[in-house]
Amino acid sequence: MTDIPFIPFDAGEAVLDWIGLTDALAAGHALPNAEIGDTFLYRGDDTLLSRAAWIDGLGIAVKSATVFPGNPAKGTPMINGGLNLYADADGMLEAIVDFHLVTKWKTAGDSLLAARRLARPDSKSILIVGAGNQGRALHAAYRAVFPDAQFTVWNRSPANAEKMAAEIPGLRIATDLQAAVQAADIITSATMSTDPLIKGDWLQPGQHIDLIGAYRPDMREVDDTAITRARVFVDSFDTTIGHIGEINIPLETGVIARDHLVADYYDLANFTRTSEDEITLFKNGGGAHLDLMTSRYILDRWRSH
Repeated sequence: MTDIPFIPFDAGEAVLDWIGLTDALAAGHALPNAEIGDTFLYRGDDTLLSRAAWIDGLGIAVKSATVFPGNPAKGTPMINGGLNLYADADGMLEAIVDFHLVTKWKTAGDSLLAARRLARPDSKSILIVGAGNQGRALHAAYRAVFPDAQFTVWNRSPANAEKMAAEIPGLRIATDLQAAVQAADIITSATMSTDPLIKGDWLQPGQHIDLIGAYRPDMREVDDTAITRARVFVDSFDTTIGHIGEINIPLETGVIARDHLVADYYDLANFTRTSEDEITLFKNGGGAHLDLMTSRYILDRWRSH
């Protein structure tokens, strides 16, 4: 029996590239729609979350995450996990992939695919809102497509922004969020905010807004004005409508109608900017189907190296 590879974070990341991943995500959405299922198990404060996806022609992935809030006090990470990737033809286990590797590249790559199609190619100023691990991944991803852009970070806690800037040469720190938003060509936001941080009145013609952080029904990173001023796109109607506050709240309150959502990735032909001046907004909802597409790309790159 052939050994099943385990693809760890550092060795796996060394063989990946962001543009190749976005091409793989686009190709994955040309296949039949995914079947998706999530399960949760609990023991007190501890959680096991498993997300599964099956795409005909691509295979099966089950990504499991353990969330143990007491771990940091013991010196171990709160979130751990892994992804099992199964063959399309016979369901045989093909690889086990590090959880954090899949999540980092899936999340930032999801947003980058939209930016490649919606942001102005001449974008020179990129604002990252949020100085966490995902903010660092977004910097790496966007730099692959916009290598000459000036990057700026804003964070609610200035100390974390300073730490991120110390790690990334040339990264500037913004202290005034409104001014930073108004000066940017692209705004990419990855926060845990429940109240909108980014106001629609701040937005400028031609900007692209990329929203990652709000993933619960009660969370939002932008206000109603931003939603109404922009042409709005999502990665998946199935994983955003009815699930994520950024999209669901303005739909339920009548601020926007369903047809205000222009397209998702299963309609990539309509993922386009129609003028230099329009504001585009993308909601990154994630989803197990994207984990499957990303892990398949990771395994293909691993094998080729």
